[in-house]
Amino acid sequence: MTSPARIESLALEARRIIMEHAHETPLDRSATISRLTGSRVYLKLESLQKTGSFKARGALYKVYLLKKRGYRGVVAASAGNHAQGVAYAARAHGVEAIIVMPENAPPAKVNATLGYGAKVVLHGEVVDEALRMAESISKEKGYPLVHPFNDEEVIAGNATIGLEVLEQLGDLDAIIVPIGGGGLISGVAAVLKQRRPGVKVIGVEPRAAPKMLESLKAGRPVSVGVAFSLADGLVVKKPGDLTFKLVSELVDDIVVVDEDEIARAMYLLLERGKVLAEGAGAASVAALLQGVKGLEGKRVVALISGGNVDLTSLEKVILKGLVREGRLARITGFIPDRPGELRKILDIIARHKCNVVDVIHDRTDPAIPPWHAKVSIVMEAPSREALEKVMAELEEAGYRFKRW
Repeated sequence: MTSPARIESLALEARRIIMEHAHETPLDRSATISRLTGSRVYLKLESLQKTGSFKARGALYKVYLLKKRGYRGVVAASAGNHAQGVAYAARAHGVEAIIVMPENAPPAKVNATLGYGAKVVLHGEVVDEALRMAESISKEKGYPLVHPFNDEEVIAGNATIGLEVLEQLGDLDAIIVPIGGGGLISGVAAVLKQRRPGVKVIGVEPRAAPKMLESLKAGRPVSVGVAFSLADGLVVKKPGDLTFKLVSELVDDIVVVDEDEIARAMYLLLERGKVLAEGAGAASVAALLQGVKGLEGKRVVALISGGNVDLTSLEKVILKGLVREGRLARITGFIPDRPGELRKILDIIARHKCNVVDVIHDRTDPAIPPWHAKVSIVMEAPSREALEKVMAELEEAGYRFKRW
């Protein structure tokens, strides 16, 4: 029977196995996030782990045990981090890995999985369909299926993070952990509650998939409808029965974060902390930024679970962050359609050290007054204050621009 004590015991063995092939990741104090939240915040950077996420830990321990039991290969289904973790673990322990990924899985993640030496099978549109194919291959080949979260030994591998945090920081008051299927928070909570019962363990889920929160309300694992999220690694329809049991016993609270909060956390970590975090990895910081009661002045660890962010998504997050901070803006207005008029506007912008990125003219919009042109200007600003001064001077000069 799985228990916190058993998870802790397995984690001690798991750490010895895992550390032959993985990193002890840094625990860094974040002055910026500490200032913004009023807590003493430390970032546990699993984004710097092998394969770019914590998933390598559970996979390394599980595959080691399966090889020890005589298996020559493993099967898994995943659209991302679990695929890479199992592929890497299989290569590290010298067994075959067959990974089933959805046909629309990001090419970068497919190539990364192939790069670790796995055989990749593309099947289905969603992970659920890929999982059914993986189960079929598992029966056909006689290879065990490595579950991404609902497995005691995978959980024990993840629990090694808790051991590291205690060694690196000693005393802590709380830890915030992202929840996908629950395998990460189950392991971390098991170790911490065994060794420091007073530590508050807080889970965080995206509003797009609050499966663990709804399951706790229902008193049993339930499925929820899911939507797109920047934290795609946390978008799971239903927690496992094992992870649900451990979370219900060990986790003190679960908070839910919106997409804007996740994007803000990703941006802040990148610009201020020089930490590249995927949406799932940034969710812990998003929870802190939106406010978690009772953590003021406390020593809090935010677990950054991974850094495998799609670059196109990252571009959008950065642009959104720049707009939010007033360092990138698009202004639109009507100006007299005569020589030199645009030059006057650009001179005002330049005077405040703003850089014009794009200028768009439109003379066809029926709303444009006669003898005028509609002009949209995209510009970079050194600060929100500089942008406000540009808008004020444009208005003083008789131009009416709106900022978008």
